[in-house]
This record gives sequence, C-alpha cells and structure tokens, in this order.
Amino acid sequence: MVILVAGASHTGKTLLAQRMLEVFGYPYLSIDHLKMGLIRSGNTTLTPEDDEELTEYLWPIVREMVKTAIENKQNLIVEGCYIPPAWRKDFEEEYLRSIEFVCLGMSDAFIDAHFGEIRENACAIEARLNDAECTPDELKEDNRRYIDAFKEGGEKVTLIESDYEETIKTVLEELHPRNTSSITA
Repeated sequence: MVILVAGASHTGKTLLAQRMLEVFGYPYLSIDHLKMGLIRSGNTTLTPEDDEELTEYLWPIVREMVKTAIENKQNLIVEGCYIPPAWRKDFEEEYLRSIEFVCLGMSDAFIDAHFGEIRENACAIEARLNDAECTPDELKEDNRRYIDAFKEGGEKVTLIESDYEETIKTVLEELHPRNTSSITA
C-alpha cells in the first residue's frame, strides 16, 4: 500500500508520516527532502519558494516512484505539499486500488486558538530554516487554498478543528485499524 499525505504547510504532514512509520512500519519519503536534494545538487534552478513550479517539477518524479513501489508490492508513505489536487488522474485503476490518500487542513478557529503551538511544533520532525514570515493570516490563507483545491478535486480533507492528536489518531485508525490498538492521543 502507498499512502499519500498532502496538505498546507504546518498542518503536521511530516509528523503524521512519522507516526505512520512507527505504527505501520512503512517507510516514508518526504517530498521536501527530494526537493532540497534536487535544488542543492544544482539539478534545478527552482528555489524553495517556487511552490507551483516545484509541484509541476516534482510530481512526475514522485508519481513514478509511487507506481514503482506498487508494482514491487512495497509499502510506502509519501508526504508533502507538492501532491497536486488532481493526482488521481495520473494513475490507472490498478494503481489506485493500492493508494490511500490523506489531506490535512486546519480550520481558521484552530489556527487562531493554537497558533503559538503550531509555531512551536513547526520543527518537530524537520528543521525549518526560515519560519519568521509565518503569520496566522498567511496560515489561514494557505489552508483555505489547499482545502478548497482538494475538495474541488473530489478529495476528502481531514480538518483539524480542536485537537491535533485526536485527529491524527482517527486518521491512523481509519487507515489501518488492526495496527492502531496501542495508539494514544
């Protein structure tokens, strides 16, 4: 099985992927690592701020990695904000049967109530080099954009409204109930 984890910045995609690794034992690929490897190696002139162009550049590579994992009957978690809302159109039904999809989003009320915690946990798994420009308004706008785009594309969006840990526990239970009996929020 391949699990794709999408969503806006700061929604906890990488933390969710880490929890999936711990609970399911599936390895995960951070698309951010692929992005930075390509940028730092000079294989692209794109920068970390070129989000739309990076999606167009990275998704074809990630898509083919997903297909390869499925063809080899390997489990893999792929997380990042570079998964396009119309990702399903790139896979035939035989592949789609082996893909689970999760899109995380935060409500405006959650961002207002927990902005300090969101900032504190921004580097829980990966170090962010520059997070000074992250504001509640920017975070709300980014989340709305992702939520709207994925819903418009027919995808379910898991909305974090009050308790991040409980939301993540529910996602894990929905994906693989047999492996999640020991999960605590």
